[in-house]
Amino acid sequence: MNYKLFGANTGLYASEVVLGASNFGTRKGYGATPEESTKILSAYQEAGGNIIDISDLYQLGEAEEIVGGFLKNKRNDFIICSKYTKSSEVNPAISNYGNHRKSMKQAVETSLKRLKTEYIDIYMPHFDDGKTPMYEIIRGLEDLVKEGKVLYTGLTNFPAWKVASIASLTNLTALQIEYNLLQRTADREFLPMAEEFGLATMMYSPLAGGVLTGNIEMENRVELI
Repeated sequence: MNYKLFGANTGLYASEVVLGASNFGTRKGYGATPEESTKILSAYQEAGGNIIDISDLYQLGEAEEIVGGFLKNKRNDFIICSKYTKSSEVNPAISNYGNHRKSMKQAVETSLKRLKTEYIDIYMPHFDDGKTPMYEIIRGLEDLVKEGKVLYTGLTNFPAWKVASIASLTNLTALQIEYNLLQRTADREFLPMAEEFGLATMMYSPLAGGVLTGNIEMENRVELI
């Protein structure tokens, strides 16, 4: 396993291969069982991997629970990246999802409990909700860092102009985007922008939801956001 600094603005070394945990658990009626998920996590650890990408949305919180159970007694050996926006609830109340500070506060507290940890290494809004002002997101994330509940911050699935605006106003660390042989739009704006701001870039869906395996049709691809 190769390692590199997590962006130009940290001294944190992360493995080049990130383990995505979107299908850990079966609470949505599909996915890997807890036993299968633990085997995957063990194989990843044995290969030298040290960064796990997760979200409260994945399997309605079960994915975080599985990762939290696996990391017992070895939490400090791993980098956890988790996300919030859509909630871990099946039908959340209108005030319980989005990128506003109330949603952020509730989400991080429940994620910490499921992950059985006192802090999350990297924390990000999962989507741009199109409503929450940038300054509200910035101040909320900065407060979580000050409280010690989050070490680094980032953005996932945000438009490039908004990432650039936020990165110019706060100490943003990471950017997460879809990138594969079928999705190369990041080459034009996202990757040059990330280099300019020194952002660590995390790519998801390297096989385009299974399409690039040659065994799955585009309309049946698995969404891994």
